[in-house]
Amino acid sequence: MIRGLLLSGGVAALLTTALPAQASSPVFDNPPPDKIVIDVATVNGSGCPQGTAAVAVSPDNTAFTVTYSQYLAQAGGNSDPTAFRKNCQLNLIVHVPQGFTYAIASADYRGFLSLQPGASATQKASYYFQGSSTTVPKTHPFSGAYNDDWQATDSTDWAQLVWAPCGVQRNFNINTELRVNAGTANPGKVSFMTMDSTDGDISTVYHLAWKDCPAS
Repeated sequence: MIRGLLLSGGVAALLTTALPAQASSPVFDNPPPDKIVIDVATVNGSGCPQGTAAVAVSPDNTAFTVTYSQYLAQAGGNSDPTAFRKNCQLNLIVHVPQGFTYAIASADYRGFLSLQPGASATQKASYYFQGSSTTVPKTHPFSGAYNDDWQATDSTDWAQLVWAPCGVQRNFNINTELRVNAGTANPGKVSFMTMDSTDGDISTVYHLAWKDCPAS
């Protein structure tokens, strides 16, 4: 586990139950009591330097939270030319009880956004299992003038959920990106977007779906 990424013991409980790969498989409204463990294999990206991201699991085992403390993109003014785009990739090892599989049903993103008139910003995320194709990124655009908290949710229809392969260990990857464009109206003033939570109140929450694996 990466030293810089804090991992709550409860993460093990998070990915406990899974939803079946077949429509006939029973769906669980509540996660079973068995606990699942999530280890962090790697954390890479300009938006999550070592020691600035933390992962924790909800008490009811239905979601896990990623909290960032230095995830900020900015443009305009004296901003560094490379600061307009920040990204983070989390590579997670999810240990699921035998006979179950899981999928990410939805993800909630939050932060703070300050855009000058004419400026714009984008939050983007994609998810995929090791060895599988990357999902089509979900993108949320914002435009200035704006100076307030922001929130975006990625939701996936049940029929479109991408399930972890049954009987095989595949790491789960989460790629996120923040991008800011200063525009031409006020290029001398700074616009910025954060996915930043030093106090834990603003964080990214991933909601899990579960079902049984088909009998071998």
